[in-house]
Amino acid sequence: MKAIVYSRYGQPDVLQHKELEKPVPDPDQVLVKVYAASINYGDWGLLRGKPFLLRLDSGLLSPKNQVLGGDIAGRVEAIGSQVKQFQPGDDVFGDLSGFGRGGFAEYVAVPEEVLAHKPNNLSYAESAAVPMAGVTALQGLRDIGKIQPGYSVLVNGASGGVGSFAVQIAKSFGAEVTAVCSTKNLGVARSIGADQVIDYSKEDFTKNGQAYDLILAVNGYHPISDYRHALSPDGIYVCSGGSLAQIFQAMIFGPWMSSAGGKKLTNLSQRSNQADLVFMKELLESGRVVPVIDQVYPLSEVPRALRYFGGGHAQGKVVITVTQ
Repeated sequence: MKAIVYSRYGQPDVLQHKELEKPVPDPDQVLVKVYAASINYGDWGLLRGKPFLLRLDSGLLSPKNQVLGGDIAGRVEAIGSQVKQFQPGDDVFGDLSGFGRGGFAEYVAVPEEVLAHKPNNLSYAESAAVPMAGVTALQGLRDIGKIQPGYSVLVNGASGGVGSFAVQIAKSFGAEVTAVCSTKNLGVARSIGADQVIDYSKEDFTKNGQAYDLILAVNGYHPISDYRHALSPDGIYVCSGGSLAQIFQAMIFGPWMSSAGGKKLTNLSQRSNQADLVFMKELLESGRVVPVIDQVYPLSEVPRALRYFGGGHAQGKVVITVTQ
């Protein structure tokens, strides 16, 4: 099978287009013929081995798992003897990030619990855009943010992968949504349902006097004290990305600052979850959430796709077509 492989950390030019042996599923695994995959920040970090803490799990000097790609959509080709939920021929999508990745290849063998049946109304490319980013947004808003109908929700970094899902998911819960993004992405934010949009190059939302019940910080940087200032008295701030300083402030100072009053400031660490994939499938099939796809590249051009993604300005998701 064809795959994109890397044996050392570095920039996209360390990636190689190679032939690998087709995997054979273990008794509890599903063999998926991959039709599409998508790029997430984890792929970009693992490629470069940065931040260095990633290497504690991925390999200190060289990557243990040499095929990137956490999100996939494809068709079940074979199943192990213990698999109960899927049959050959089923269309599936899933998040492989907790099981070694491997999506930038024509085939991958994975545990059945990382997969769900593909949304009926979506293509493989659209489905591959969903798992990690969609579930991250869902867990940040629903599980950590405790979103409720009528909440005033702000999404910082609203036009990227996680952010574009977050705006739509928040709207599906009945929230009033403010999207923060760059000038060129204001139209995208409006098109996916944002009630208000803020151009961060022209306005600082932490200083405009508005208070929000829930802030999901996906990108950009503000000191955690600024986020706290922009919360309502019982508001919740959830950091799910952005600069390393922003992430570490939420981890280190968030618990202490939360204890000082009704406001809560915390960090989100997304976990692959089959039940949440099924929840996303229902949102997608109802039309309440639609994947936003910026660019689509063939498997052979994964290096170019990652270079584009690494520029940090993608609108929505960058998708890889694996099998035509």
